[in-house]
Amino acid sequence: MLVAQRWDKIIQLVNERGSIRVTELSAICEVTEETIRRDLDRLESEGKLRRSHGGAVSIQSSQAETPYIERETTNAEEKRSIAAEAVKQVNEQDRIILDASSTAWYMAQLLPDMPLTVLTNSIKVASELSTKEKIQVISTGGLLSPRSLSFVGPLAERSLSTYHVDKAFLSCKGLHLQRGLSESNELQALIKQKMIGIADDVYILADYSKFGQQSLAHVASWHEIQHIITDGRTDTDVLARLSEMKVQVHRISMEV
Repeated sequence: MLVAQRWDKIIQLVNERGSIRVTELSAICEVTEETIRRDLDRLESEGKLRRSHGGAVSIQSSQAETPYIERETTNAEEKRSIAAEAVKQVNEQDRIILDASSTAWYMAQLLPDMPLTVLTNSIKVASELSTKEKIQVISTGGLLSPRSLSFVGPLAERSLSTYHVDKAFLSCKGLHLQRGLSESNELQALIKQKMIGIADDVYILADYSKFGQQSLAHVASWHEIQHIITDGRTDTDVLARLSEMKVQVHRISMEV
């Protein structure tokens, strides 16, 4: 296979699968992993794909991320109720993470102005908290994802690695009993993996529509999650199974 043909094959595979690892490409193209890494660096410099830890991500799949304005208005009533319950879990002097989900933004709106440190990769969350003088806000920085108004990529991941927090409040595209948590975008998945890894307690904020769904990129297994906050429309059998897996369930009514 000629070099140009190999590059075309790599781009085709990345776009078809959304993401792929160096080891897979090495086996498929029958070249060394070192050669594949050089190929990926070259293709990234040409804007054909985006490098990720251990592989590459399709630029097309990154662009397929749901725009923030659409997420903000979907199941808004449920998300506000979930956010209100999440705020009850926050104490003065806590160090917390809020991700770039619309539910975390609602949570930022509802947080009282009290001594608190909030680490976030969300422009919307940081902006919302900027008027609350007692809350210290730390932004990860990184590569701006315009559709989610959030920072992603290696710089954001390295930033997160320098911190430790008491609680992380996150949402995900899909929640599956057997397969765990997933995201439609690998860059967002990698950020959330890092957030989970630096938190003592992880709270998943998810309305009923997220359950039973599986997206492209794996985020975490249920054994890494301590709490889930959801609304009253979520299947009680599913929540019972999560309780059996030692996940503490906070199920709210819409009157909250």
